[in-house]
Amino acid sequence: MSVTHIGFLHPGAMGVSLAATAINSGHISYWASSGRSQATRHRAETHGLLELSTVEELCERCTLIVSVCPPHAATNVAETICKTTFNGMFVDVNAISPQRAQQIDQLMSGAGIDFVDGGIIGPPAWSPDKTRLYLSGPGASQVSLCFRAGPLEVAVIGSEIGKASALKMCFAANSKGTTALLTAIMAAAERLGVRQELENQWSLHGSDFSQNTIQRILRATPKGWRFAGEMEEIASTFADVGLPEGFHLAAADIYKRLDKFKDAGQKPALDDIFDTILGDTSDEA
Repeated sequence: MSVTHIGFLHPGAMGVSLAATAINSGHISYWASSGRSQATRHRAETHGLLELSTVEELCERCTLIVSVCPPHAATNVAETICKTTFNGMFVDVNAISPQRAQQIDQLMSGAGIDFVDGGIIGPPAWSPDKTRLYLSGPGASQVSLCFRAGPLEVAVIGSEIGKASALKMCFAANSKGTTALLTAIMAAAERLGVRQELENQWSLHGSDFSQNTIQRILRATPKGWRFAGEMEEIASTFADVGLPEGFHLAAADIYKRLDKFKDAGQKPALDDIFDTILGDTSDEA
């Protein structure tokens, strides 16, 4: 097996776990340190990524670039790569609509760069059987070999650009979309004075739905700033196939209201979450 030099833009919580799987699989992972935070540096150094200074240097050294960023930044990252001399393979694994994946493919094609579409389902990939990377596109099988040792699992689902992103959109429409809905429901129940009664109703006959719902809200709240863009991508995906986009635009609004909890070091209190969603502040008279 030949060694592939892989650049990761950028090694956040998810990206660094993909880089670690590539290293486990016998390849070399790099990151570009210019403009990145100390937290990113710590992650990269802890997990064995090699440092290069700039994106340009990354593109000169690597034959494969993996983009792992918030959805709103995906096109800008792709455009940055197209302005370099890179002529290898670019893999976008971000939570974007299939239409946007196809647009990025066109950008790459115009720059002489091969493109593979990806979608990640699951948490950062540190344990087996938890996280799967779906790939589609002509070069998907080649990319899958870079992660063969795990713990990240990889599945190639065809040669069509946009298919992997479409699967990610449909999955997250449920998993993260319903979490936003449940957050709004509980906030409404709080405002209407029936939250305890609602939780009691959900808990009838030994059901754990109420407790599971609370845990879903607590886990999602510090990540809401990232989920908002994902909900907008899902809305675009739905609209493109003739379905209402309003469900997930509303979910995006819920997550945007949770921006203050970005990367919270500890789980916030439910009451604080609901006050924030409802627009209540401690300074009100």
